[in-house]
Amino acid sequence: MKQLVAVAVLGAFLAGAAGAQTTKKELPVVVFETTKGNIEIELYPDKAPVTVQNFLYYVDNKFYDGLIFHRVIADFMIQGGGFTPEMTQKQPKPAIEIESSNGLKNDKYTVAMARTSDPNSATSQFFINVKDNAFLNFTAKTPQGYGYTVFGKVVAGQQVVHAIEKVKTGSKNGMNDVPVEVVKITKAYVKGAAPAPTQGAATTEKKG
Repeated sequence: MKQLVAVAVLGAFLAGAAGAQTTKKELPVVVFETTKGNIEIELYPDKAPVTVQNFLYYVDNKFYDGLIFHRVIADFMIQGGGFTPEMTQKQPKPAIEIESSNGLKNDKYTVAMARTSDPNSATSQFFINVKDNAFLNFTAKTPQGYGYTVFGKVVAGQQVVHAIEKVKTGSKNGMNDVPVEVVKITKAYVKGAAPAPTQGAATTEKKG
């Protein structure tokens, strides 16, 4: 009898665990199809709700399709989301409030928002850290301490990130660290959603 009770209890426990697994909310993942390969970015809306909503707006509206990684610095980061291959800046929507105090760090493969010296100036541009960049982390609510808002992480395509990091760069249209070989985002979409046909499009703000 005791054995039957134990089996019943174990069965109930396993059923509960399975139920907990199926109800666990999956994090959104955005796919960037690039001319160097695909990059998949997991987003953290619980940590950076405004930033994730802003990023998904640009993804859903095909803003990134046809834009490039316009700023690449080896052993630091790769930046995109603002310019066409001709280095024409695409007009973004209004800037968002910074969420850098969310506890997320600018560690290797994390994705953060680019901005100017104004903490609340991020729009469409983002960068992917190719190493741990602790000096970009939030330390205080001061002009020097705000850092940069991390809102996601590369979960697939890390080799593509490094392939982009290694491209030769130069100066173009008055900007430095621009890849000589165009590295284009051909499509950006939420994983699981059918990607729409590629549309031409194009912007930036530098990280301050």
